[in-house]
Amino acid sequence: MTSPDRPTLGVGLIGYAFMGAAHSQAWRTAPHFFDLPLRPRLAVLAGRDPGRVAEAAGRLGWSATETDWRRVVERDDVDLVDVCTPGDTHAEIAIAALEAGKHVLCEKPLANSVAEAEAMAEAAAKAAARGVRSMVGFTYRRVPAIGLARQLVAEGRLGEIRHVRAQYLQDWIADPAAPMSWRLEKDKAGSGALGDIGAHIVDLTQYITGQSLTGVSALLETFVKERPLPASAGSLSGVGGEGTGTVTVDDAAVFLGRFTGGALGVFEATRFALGRKNAIRIEINGSAGSLAFDFEDMNVLHFFDGTDPAETAGFRRIVVTEPGHPYVAAWWPAGHGLGYEHGFTHQVVDLVTAIAEHSDPAPSFADGLQVQRVLDAVERSAGDRSSWTDIEGVS
Repeated sequence: MTSPDRPTLGVGLIGYAFMGAAHSQAWRTAPHFFDLPLRPRLAVLAGRDPGRVAEAAGRLGWSATETDWRRVVERDDVDLVDVCTPGDTHAEIAIAALEAGKHVLCEKPLANSVAEAEAMAEAAAKAAARGVRSMVGFTYRRVPAIGLARQLVAEGRLGEIRHVRAQYLQDWIADPAAPMSWRLEKDKAGSGALGDIGAHIVDLTQYITGQSLTGVSALLETFVKERPLPASAGSLSGVGGEGTGTVTVDDAAVFLGRFTGGALGVFEATRFALGRKNAIRIEINGSAGSLAFDFEDMNVLHFFDGTDPAETAGFRRIVVTEPGHPYVAAWWPAGHGLGYEHGFTHQVVDLVTAIAEHSDPAPSFADGLQVQRVLDAVERSAGDRSSWTDIEGVS
């Protein structure tokens, strides 16, 4: 739908695996369904392995390739750098791109530490003063049902928020024989389930409620501490497929929290919930109503209106596919659901629109820094058990 005579936005993507493929699909698709003010052009894809990045570029629709991210930042045909690499590289790449005058989209979590996130947020603020924009990729914000949930809260339909419950449940490493990967190494991933998926529910609950977490009390656990090395150990410190590697991140995180409005929060993030593949479950209870969402039924939002008479009160199942719902009008007729990939497309739409309007997109690097501070507080709480009370007589 985007007119071919619109100004172009040259995109350079760094990373071509899971997230790189999802971002590629979004950059390709967005201008065909939304009337964007700028026309994205897939200029260059970067990855360390020349053969693999060339294959990925052909498959995903990129015009050129690089094997050094620095070359992407230097290219004149790149206006925006999209960072889809492990967390240990986010700060260096994003800061260099911003200083070079490139807009930046960076995958979550923003960084591996608060210090890195602070440096990124500072660089983003300086760049914004020059008209250079940045955004962190919390894509679940762009699920239409989540957008509707935020609207209901903002309109006061839930009244005063009292309880927030959030879970992100997966099972992809529940098998102790599952091999090591960079996501299980703290120096590359920063943390385990906490940062990989817990960051999402921290962001989502703050986004929906419009409030921030003020404090936490937490536990972290690593259930499987040694895992077999993969056949190609590559970046791992071991030899090809022989022996085991040490898992240095958490497998699961549970924590309590309090929000700025006084609401109590209960959070759980795990990659050991057998049978749960990508279950993001959020329930919010207020003085006037409640809402509930599960990403494994992502086109549905459950809403309880506390003002209904008791005789007919109950959770209302809202199928969020009407043209009046967030983002939906650009897609299919009512009742024809959207999928995982659409959140990434909506992210592109919002980012490109903000760049064209010379406005700061959300979530910003400052928002990413705030989530990083929550993750850091969870790790510190779990580490020192400062708020943990032992039960007498139980060892």
